[in-house]
Amino acid sequence: MGQHNLSRMMKPQSVAVVGASEKGGTIGNALMKNLLDGGFAGTVMPVNPKYEKIHGCRVYRSVSELDLGVDLAIIATPIETVPEIVGECVNRKVGGAIVISAGGKEVGEKGNDIEYKIERVALPSEFRIIGPNCLGVIQPSGKLNATFVPHMPPSGNLAFVSQSGGICSSILDLASKEQIGFSHFVSIGSMLDVDFGDMIDYLGNDPSVESILLYIENITNIWKFMSAARSVSRVKPIIVLKAGRSEAGARAAASHTGALVGEDAVYDAAFKRAGIVRVETIEELFDCAELMAKQPRPRGSRLAIITNGGGPGVIAADHLARHGQEPAPLLAETVANLDTILPSCWSRNNPIDILGDASVDRFRQVLDVCLDARFFDGVLLILAPQAVTEPMPVAKVLVDMMKGHHYPIFACWMGGRSTDLAVEFLNEAGIPTFDTPERAVQAFLYMVAFAGNQELLFEVPPKLAHHLVMDQKRAGEILAGNTKEGFLPESEVRGLLESYGMPVVKTEVATTEEQASQLSQSIGYPVVLKLFSPDITHKTDAGGVHLDLRSDLEVREAYQQIIQSAERFKQGAKIEGVAIQPFLTKPDFEILLGAKQDRDFGPVILFGMGGIFTEVLKDRALGLPPMNRLLARRMMQETKAYTLLGGYRNRPFADIEQLEEIILRFSQLLVDYPQIAELDMNPILIKDGKPIIVDSRLLVAPNTIPSPMHLVISPYPGEHEYRMVTKSGMDIFVRPIKPEDGPLYVDLIERLSPTSLYYRFFRVLKKLPPAILSRFTQIDYDRDIALVAIAEKEEAERMLGVARIIGDPDGLEGEFAVLIGDAWQGKGIGETLLRKCLLIAEKRGFKHIHGVVLRENINMIALGKKMGFVMKRGEYPGEYELQINLGSLQLVEGLAE
Repeated sequence: MGQHNLSRMMKPQSVAVVGASEKGGTIGNALMKNLLDGGFAGTVMPVNPKYEKIHGCRVYRSVSELDLGVDLAIIATPIETVPEIVGECVNRKVGGAIVISAGGKEVGEKGNDIEYKIERVALPSEFRIIGPNCLGVIQPSGKLNATFVPHMPPSGNLAFVSQSGGICSSILDLASKEQIGFSHFVSIGSMLDVDFGDMIDYLGNDPSVESILLYIENITNIWKFMSAARSVSRVKPIIVLKAGRSEAGARAAASHTGALVGEDAVYDAAFKRAGIVRVETIEELFDCAELMAKQPRPRGSRLAIITNGGGPGVIAADHLARHGQEPAPLLAETVANLDTILPSCWSRNNPIDILGDASVDRFRQVLDVCLDARFFDGVLLILAPQAVTEPMPVAKVLVDMMKGHHYPIFACWMGGRSTDLAVEFLNEAGIPTFDTPERAVQAFLYMVAFAGNQELLFEVPPKLAHHLVMDQKRAGEILAGNTKEGFLPESEVRGLLESYGMPVVKTEVATTEEQASQLSQSIGYPVVLKLFSPDITHKTDAGGVHLDLRSDLEVREAYQQIIQSAERFKQGAKIEGVAIQPFLTKPDFEILLGAKQDRDFGPVILFGMGGIFTEVLKDRALGLPPMNRLLARRMMQETKAYTLLGGYRNRPFADIEQLEEIILRFSQLLVDYPQIAELDMNPILIKDGKPIIVDSRLLVAPNTIPSPMHLVISPYPGEHEYRMVTKSGMDIFVRPIKPEDGPLYVDLIERLSPTSLYYRFFRVLKKLPPAILSRFTQIDYDRDIALVAIAEKEEAERMLGVARIIGDPDGLEGEFAVLIGDAWQGKGIGETLLRKCLLIAEKRGFKHIHGVVLRENINMIALGKKMGFVMKRGEYPGEYELQINLGSLQLVEGLAE
């Protein structure tokens, strides 16, 4: 119901303005004028006891006089009055309110108390609040300007959501100049209630929205944000400008919004995981807005650059190169066609330099060749003012020729006054314009990044060659004995890592020189001696590491030196002896794998170059658990170390699959134990391709949040796994679907009869597109429920069927679907899977489940009736809708296993 009321607010039929006024220069007057002058077709109801009429509208003395069920209230009164007004709105069943009033938590404790009162009044109901301290909402297609800014941008397909009212007004002004249209323009202020997660969910489900832009200073509900973004970014680009990269910027953002921001590198990792494209500046955000609003998205990175000046073309190519790209190579056929048009001295390469004496006809002919080539993913036309080149005629050529092409065509008209009219003409015609080649190329690259993100989101993670086994009992016992904050003894850290199947170097601890001598002989020379102290983190700095010891004498001398050096390094430190390990001569690589609890995002995994150069080189990549093989490899690929791991000069390849497995095991350890505050495995040596953990350190801290609630991305819910025998005597394994199940799901689809496919998808489906496959297998375990039946006793695993419930953002309603292979229909598998799905949904708090069934699908209709569903006529002929309310005693009894 929360999303329902948000929808009422965004597309209202009736609006009450609390604090309306006719007095010039007041927010109440501006709100009324903007609503009425903007052409809003719904009912406008000013609320102010001081007036009889405002702008010709009947005035209500208080909210209590309003009719029941007003969609939206706009509150522009002193913030001290807002709690009472919100209470009246709740009583009159208003859908929600935009609270313009400032003075909330951004001013300190007093404002925070007022926001708490507002929240306490609204919380028991389904009443939604945008703000406080916001500019308001503009919805151009509905002619709704619920802000105090007079500009109404054109209607378009781009949604913009900002935490800052100042950024909103600036973007509106720029959009007016560049003729950029919007579907929604939302200032959400300090996010007392409606936040970025709510808006992404809403906009993601609105068909009028094709792209979403966000200006973010902080995120209040990170779990909701990640869940919404991961879902919506699969179908619509989300572009983010996140402020607070620097420490000073973070402080400014915190004081502005009344909330703290997390470490910026973690936000980068989270945005990547969610499929979000991050821009660096307001300029880039606006450039992306213009390109997305006016042109289709590119399918790849093949850019054609046409220029009448060599220098601008070189600048464009250089900017591509700085981001790992190059202009698209010209096909031989394209070069041959251009040879017939251009002077013999033309570049014969991309950028296509058509020379400074290029005429309008030359521009036209070259554009015609490039557009007809059907090889490029975008065309950038750069015009530099020249004596023989008129900007306006070339602009008209571009507008005339762009029609009917389904990739971005955009322009860089360099210069100033001489190109102004042409730039205005291009903007009005829907062609994005940029004043420098770098800006044009960068906007294109951000769109390419989104296309790349989608490819990665649709990629099916590979399975490991074997099932991962962890000794959780042993790990739990180790951590249960360390309940206070502090570092675990190194021996227990090694035991913890070993219990999760990670390769740890053999280590012995010696507390005396004699013991060190005996253990070194037992291990076999050469050996390594390392300081064993819980109080000294960096052993090398304390002179606590001696390598390649090849005799008893060297071991004894090293022992004495380590102890003495440590005592000098940190007086009073607890020194327990030395750790002794075999010395691995000339390892191929040293890497680092670690993790740290972030206050906002929970555990964050770090991978990078290891050893003593870790902090100098800062070659690292971050990731969020839970991980799979694909995510693990992508994280490694972000580092320079990955290039070395792939084999460099005469060094052997590292076993990448084993590294992926270590990351997966490490990820599961972090999922299972929230009390792991920091864990550092540095170095992990790679010798002859095989990794082994040489040194590790673990900090535990009490954590009251149980697993997996400490994560912002829900892990695989293994608690729903079980084995059973169907009524027909089949042994099956029922479990939640996994991202790695892509091949099994495709095999199930390919084995279905045309009738079964039609019953499930309501159309003939010859092949499952990657986007649909990923949507069905890579689900959000927080929102959706999908259980599969697996036959394990055959030569290879086989998926027999799947049942799913796709939840709405509020988690109250869901839509079910069941798909069973033809050979296994009628054996009780569908009933078993759906029964279990409904039980899980009921436990999670779902209230209502529905599903659409074709009239011919008599088996599904019969199953629905048997399980207590009510059947109603569907929206379209030949369809029925099966519905069931959860939470009733009858349902629980009917689903009891």
